[in-house]
Amino acid sequence: MKKALLAAALMSAGVVAHAQSSVTLYGRLDAGFAYMNGIGAGGGPNGPATHGASQVQLESGYMGTSLWGMKGVEDIGGGNKVLFHLEGSFSTTTGGLGVAGSIFNRYATVGMANDNYGTLLLGRELFIANGIWDFDPFGQSNWSSASMVRGRNWPASSNNISYQSPNFYGFDVYGQYSLSNATNWNGNGTTPQGRQDGIQLTYTSALFQIRGIYDEIRNPTNGTLGGAYDSINAGNVGQGVFAYSREYMAMVNVFLGPIKVQGGYEAVRSSGMTGLAIGQPSTLDQEWGGVTWQATSAAALIGAVYHVNANNGGGNSTLYSLGGTYNLSKRTMVGLQVATVQNSKSANFGLNANNFGTSAATGNPLTGHSQSGVYADIWHNF
Repeated sequence: MKKALLAAALMSAGVVAHAQSSVTLYGRLDAGFAYMNGIGAGGGPNGPATHGASQVQLESGYMGTSLWGMKGVEDIGGGNKVLFHLEGSFSTTTGGLGVAGSIFNRYATVGMANDNYGTLLLGRELFIANGIWDFDPFGQSNWSSASMVRGRNWPASSNNISYQSPNFYGFDVYGQYSLSNATNWNGNGTTPQGRQDGIQLTYTSALFQIRGIYDEIRNPTNGTLGGAYDSINAGNVGQGVFAYSREYMAMVNVFLGPIKVQGGYEAVRSSGMTGLAIGQPSTLDQEWGGVTWQATSAAALIGAVYHVNANNGGGNSTLYSLGGTYNLSKRTMVGLQVATVQNSKSANFGLNANNFGTSAATGNPLTGHSQSGVYADIWHNF
């Protein structure tokens, strides 16, 4: 009898412990067809560059990154919880990892949370600049605010310490600090990442939401907020202000029943960049605005305009976009987006958030030319 009671007690303890902990597996798959024209072609050893090439592609992640991950929480008592988060991206068209050799390239964190004191995490996370997502009418999709800053708002940060405060009377604060792990605090070429940091302040009410962000990403080669340009190199080493810089953002959402109005301003600033050729900017200023109309519980229509000005002869560009989504179920959505980029005579921004380039390999238009496209996607959550 005593053995039976002991076994029942142990089983009960196991049930209680299990109830206090949980692990959730989740994911998202996104794939669709994309058509884009106005692509530069030729140039260099292949002869003079020409404008007007087009392509049709089966793409992954145009509406949103295809990803999978796990989240876990353990209640350890006293209002305290231990958390972990693992998340990686992949391509639904090839099955390949989003970043070669990295399974969890988006999140790999462990930390603690308390309802009264907030959440502290250690590890790898999406960089704080991704906070623009909630205020971009197209949600930082492939053709959105990211296109006008060549992906400056998309990176993840390693060696990261982050803190999310509780909500105080509508206000909350989020901060990140990412160590370079180099022998120089800001980075000196001995590690793949320079120091990165940022702070975000948000106020939310029933009628509107405002957010301000300051962040910086330092060059891992020398710890500076800039970098030399290299028109041949497709990597960040040739991207200067688009890769290593300070950023200031002010954004707003206004909630008007089935209509949401969104807008923002983004200033990107480098420093210490000398000897720049004409057309290689050291500062960027982007403004955007858009409206989302939730026409029915399942259907939404979206329209937005994004505009960027680049100094030092980098020119200016405007992206106009219309689109919509339709929920087939609670987990599955289809979407359509039509967009065009109009460049000034010295700019070559494209629909995609590509680096500089005037060959077909970059997907960008030639300098001074426009580009248009359309894509249709299906998105499934699990």
